[in-house]
Amino acid sequence: MSKLTNALKSSTRAKLAATAALGGSLLLASVSSHAGELSANASVTNNYLWRGLTQSLNKPATQGGIDYAADNGFYVGTWISNVEYEADDAYSYEHDMYFGFSGEANGVGYDVGYLYFNYDDNAEFDFSEIYGSLSFGAFSIGANILADTEAAEGEGQDFGFGQATYLYADYAIELANEAELSFHAGRHSGDFVDAFNGVTDSYFDYGVTLAKDGFAFSIIGTTLGSDDNNDGEEDFASMSARDNDEIKFMLSYSVDFEL
Repeated sequence: MSKLTNALKSSTRAKLAATAALGGSLLLASVSSHAGELSANASVTNNYLWRGLTQSLNKPATQGGIDYAADNGFYVGTWISNVEYEADDAYSYEHDMYFGFSGEANGVGYDVGYLYFNYDDNAEFDFSEIYGSLSFGAFSIGANILADTEAAEGEGQDFGFGQATYLYADYAIELANEAELSFHAGRHSGDFVDAFNGVTDSYFDYGVTLAKDGFAFSIIGTTLGSDDNNDGEEDFASMSARDNDEIKFMLSYSVDFEL
């Protein structure tokens, strides 16, 4: 069974992995932990989007996480959200665990780490990625690379290390009154993308987010069509319950606090 599958991720996870379709909570906030501190985050959104694709059948999601950041640049955290990919499916939650190292050298920011996606046991679709990013002022680029998965390969599919990737670029502009305007573009490719997301070809996602004081409004789209493999049948990712070939509007609110 194909599993279609963030909003943007919470402010922490989005900053860490930049895996969200775009960034309300993705670009408007960074990891809330300060050096040597434990922190938590919570958010609500009208639609949980991940790399341009709904993770909640275009319904609201409640999300939250806990993070620890040491003064040497090491961090570790966990994050959870409700998910749903089709009615009465095997999925109810997504639980992520991650660790990494971030810092800055000669004016260039860097972040590398490992991210594990955990779902319901009977879904049997857990997977992990390694990731890295570089930032130059308001501009950043990065990559997420498939490391491993428990999902079974279909005929002709390869879920091996590095056989699926997500490449992205982000740019953020500070506006008056501490508001921020963010732009995002990414490309998702590989056999695992088909099995995990229900798409039939590599695709681009793009978006723009206006954020202020924890609130974010995003306009997000993809290059997906309704039948990208031209087999005469509508792709799973684009069926009416998901509509991932349509422009989406997301409104979210997130808050970070020290523990």
